[in-house]
Amino acid sequence: MSQRREYEIAFVGLKPGIHVYEYRVEDKFFVEYGEQDFTNCIANIKLVLDKKTGFMQLKFDVDGTLDAVCDRCGNTLPMQLWDEFNIIVKIVDEPDVMNEQEEDPDVYYIGRGESHLHLADWIYEFINLSLPLQKMCREDEKGNSTCNKEVLEKLKKMEPRVQKDTNIVWKGLDQFKNLE
Repeated sequence: MSQRREYEIAFVGLKPGIHVYEYRVEDKFFVEYGEQDFTNCIANIKLVLDKKTGFMQLKFDVDGTLDAVCDRCGNTLPMQLWDEFNIIVKIVDEPDVMNEQEEDPDVYYIGRGESHLHLADWIYEFINLSLPLQKMCREDEKGNSTCNKEVLEKLKKMEPRVQKDTNIVWKGLDQFKNLE
């Protein structure tokens, strides 16, 4: 519980204006969220909170490194994190209703009785969004893949079998092709 409090901001006592917070996120942060697709995370989060009357603008800058796994060969890939995210937090009477109706994912509502901003879920989300969807080994200077050669050879050997299995799956559907 105390680790989560580290990612909370008591905004009620803050004066209007800009406030800067910095967080260092490592693997232990993700324990509560379950197993991740990466390890050795060292992320630096800089939050610029601009408090206004009735709302706050939050700008998260994500920077750091982590190790992910190549989707093709399973090699460990060092990856650079770098991204920025903006959220507007509005203070309203019925935040649950407003959050359900809001279509913009960058706008979030909290109740007038709230006193703290809970940042952990946003930080978790932004670190994951900073990763590319497809993680692959880079090419060398000659344009050749740096993927594990043994794994690529095994995948190549399996390719004809996969093509054969795919054809079997669709075999019976040909009869429905030209029905009207």
